[in-house]
Formats: sequence, structure tokens, C-alpha cells
Amino acid sequence: MEGLTYAKSGVDIFKEEKAIKSLISSIQFNRKGIGRYLGGHFAGLIDFGDHALVLCTDGVGSKVMIANEMRKWDTIGIDCIAMNVNDCICVGAEPIAFVDYLAMEKPDPKITREIGKGLAKGAKIANISIAGGETATLPEIIKGFDLAGTCLGYVKKENIILGDGIREGDIIIGLESSGLHSNGFTLARKVIENSKLSYRDEFPNGIYEGKTIGEVLLTPTRIYVKEVLEVVRNFEIHGLAHITGGGMRNLLRLKDVKFIIDNPFDPQPIFKFIQEKGNIELKEMYQTFNMGMGFAIILAKDYADDVLDILEKKSEAKSKIVGHIERGKGVKIPSLNLVFI
Repeated sequence: MEGLTYAKSGVDIFKEEKAIKSLISSIQFNRKGIGRYLGGHFAGLIDFGDHALVLCTDGVGSKVMIANEMRKWDTIGIDCIAMNVNDCICVGAEPIAFVDYLAMEKPDPKITREIGKGLAKGAKIANISIAGGETATLPEIIKGFDLAGTCLGYVKKENIILGDGIREGDIIIGLESSGLHSNGFTLARKVIENSKLSYRDEFPNGIYEGKTIGEVLLTPTRIYVKEVLEVVRNFEIHGLAHITGGGMRNLLRLKDVKFIIDNPFDPQPIFKFIQEKGNIELKEMYQTFNMGMGFAIILAKDYADDVLDILEKKSEAKSKIVGHIERGKGVKIPSLNLVFI
């Protein structure tokens, strides 16, 4: 059987990259006195005196379809907060406020109440305020609902982290993910559907202690705000990356260097399950999913032990040195014989 890919499932990350570049090329206007620091990074920065305001926006994606199938909507609000605040901290910024956008086929107080519970929990974990939002009823456009949001943060200009400080010899510290987070679900859903499985089937071999496939897939995205900001405040950090859609290719956003991942995390069982059921090539897995690593911190080798000590105390996620920086370009995982350029 020919293996599934993200593109065959309906999402082509390379076409997305071209579409985004096309969109950006058409956006020429910037208010006088407002400086754009970058394009293509994890968050946008706006000149604000001694500080930069930080804006980023993201959604939960087709993970909401599994929430609908399971009739369990109380965690996807956490995902929505997480996908945004985890991007915000990638430039060294502290997220402070959030607004959500909920588009629905038809109003449903039960669903909105449950979504609100997740948004509130995510905001508490990230220590941000939900400043408002918008709900739209769009029966001719939306089937079910779509949840997205925008995060506001701030950072002193001298503390902005863009990745330009990354240099040969730096080490890469990885923070473990909680699972798929909120990316690659178009492919994951296609695997389940093609395998004639149900989201309500118990996950095989009791690996997840009696949880169903759907419950495992709905595991909320991990929020890394507390521990990453603690590290940023105490050490000179050269680069930060949120490992989202595109997998290890996210590291390529930072700088044209070679990221050697010679000690990767072992992916959680859900990834092996998806790979085997979908007959998916390993490279496709690592350029679609986070494969066990949700965040990366890049810094000088001298500070590695101290940073790991902070992460061990402050983070619920496991952390370890996963690799280092060499001269060149791309991402290489030697043990798996994988290269991304």
C-alpha cells in the first residue's frame, strides 16, 4: 500500500510556503514610525518606544473536528492559547493578552461554554488576560466551528531574540511535547478514517491506560511560557523555536546554519501508531509532526547545565540537549538519516 502524506491528505506545506510569500509580497504599507523587524519568524514585532509590541495569530485547525466527534470541547481552548503564546515567546517576549475568534455554523451554548473553560485554563497557565473576542455565525461558510485567536506580548528592544545570534558550537535544548499538539491533524484524521478505526476505540495495547484514540489525539498542546521566560530572563539565549506544523523544518526559520539533532526525543506512541497505520515515511513524519519535541532553545554550550537545571525545576516537560549547531545549512538527524533543507 502506498504511504500517506500530508499533501495527499490535503495540506501541502511547500505550497503553503509559496502562498505565504505571495501574500507578504502584496503587503507594502506600514504606518509611519512603525518598524517591521522581521518577516517569516514566529511572531511580528512593532516599534513601541523602548519596547516592541509582539503580535501573533493561530488557530486549533482540524483538531476541532475530533473534538466534535468525541463531543469533548473543554480542552481545545487550551490549544488555541498555547499555539499563540508559544509563538510569542520565540522572540523573547512575554505574552500579556489574548483575543479569540469563534466562527460557528450555528450557535450552541453547550459548546461555547466548554470552549470557554479551555480558554480560561490556557490563559491561567500562560498568565495572560483574555481581553475580548468575536463570535460569528456563518452557516454558508462554516461546517461545525473554527477557533482561532491573537496574542499580544511585549519585549524590551535590547532583549529581542531573532536567531541572528546563533553560532557554530551552540547547543540545542529540546523540551518534550505532550503529543501531536495542534498540527498535522488533517493527516492524522485521514489515517484513522482509512484504517476503518473509530475515535472511540480504545488505544491499542493499553498504552494510554484505557484512553480512546480520540482522547489521546485531544491531549492539549503544552504551554512553555513559564519555563522559557525564566530561562530568557537569566541567560543569553541565541534562538527559540516552537516546533509546530512543518516539524523539524521550523528550525530553518531562525538562521542559515546547520542544526544537528543527534540526540532526538523518542516520539510518543501516538506518532508510531499514525506512522504504521498510514504507512507514512519517516521523513514525512518529521516534517509534519513535532515527533516528541515541542520547543527548542539554542544557546552557548557553557550555560547548558544551568539552563537544564532551571527547566527541570520549572517545567512539567522533560528537557535535554538534543543537538548542536555546525557550519552549513539545514536540519540533520544523523541517527535517522534525515536531512531537511
